[in-house]
Order: sequence, then structure tokens, then C-alpha cells
Amino acid sequence: MKNLKQLKFSFVIAVLFMVTLSSCNNDDDNSSSNVNNPTDVINIVNNGTWRITYYYDTDHEETSSFTGYNFTFGANNILTASNGTNNYSGIWSVTDSNSNDDSISDLHFNIAFTSPIEFEELTDDWEIIEKSSTVIKLRDVSGGNGGTDYLTFTKN
Repeated sequence: MKNLKQLKFSFVIAVLFMVTLSSCNNDDDNSSSNVNNPTDVINIVNNGTWRITYYYDTDHEETSSFTGYNFTFGANNILTASNGTNNYSGIWSVTDSNSNDDSISDLHFNIAFTSPIEFEELTDDWEIIEKSSTVIKLRDVSGGNGGTDYLTFTKN
């Protein structure tokens, strides 16, 4: 089980590394027609603190596991969660699957925590299904068992 979690974390780290490298090219499309670009989401979550208002893990709701925690999506892809007593650090990024349909579902919100166990459950490459200045809704369909997880961050 520990090796699976380490593999999952290593995968997220590799994705973040590849995204960083791919963002260094000169053929970026700066047109305003691409309304679903990673920068839009990054600018939204970089502003203020967020809380988890919904977390559904395959077959049951686990929102209460994150009650009282505020999440900060900081510079250098540092993600912090704090409830005033406990502080946990992880990493985050927003990536584009580079599909040509400009669908919101092309964007992925990558989260990785190594502890505690509840926060490790958030480690994934989440599909962004909805975004606004105050709410980010995410979904992940598991390749292994076909279960679907949902995660919603709401701005404080």
C-alpha cells in the first residue's frame, strides 16, 4: 500500500515536472479565445484561502475529514492546509491536456500530499468540471475500479 502511494506521488511529481518543461516553449497561444487556460484557474486559486465543501470518495462522502482546514495554493506550486493547529504541505498545479476543443474538462488540477492519510486521498490528477471566482469543482474517474471521486473547493 505504501509503495502504491509513493508511486502515485511520484507520478504527480513527474506530471508537474513535464508541465513546467512544456510551458517554456515560444508557441503559446495568447489569444483571448482560449477561455479555459490554466492561467485563469491559477489566478483564481492564488487569491485567498479555500476550504473543501464537498469530497466524495468512490462510494461515500468524506467532506468532514477536512472540516476546519483552509487551503492556500501558493507560489512555486506549494499547497498548504492548516486548521490553526495542524499544518500540512503538498504541491499543486493546473495543466491543460492540449485538446483542441477548449472544453473546461481539458484542464486538470493536480494535487499531491504525502501525509496525513486523509490528505493523501486528495493526491490525484483531477479533471476541472466547473470553475468560478469562488468555486472549483473537480472529478476523478479511477482507472482501477471505475469509481468516481468529486472534490469541491470554495473560497473563504
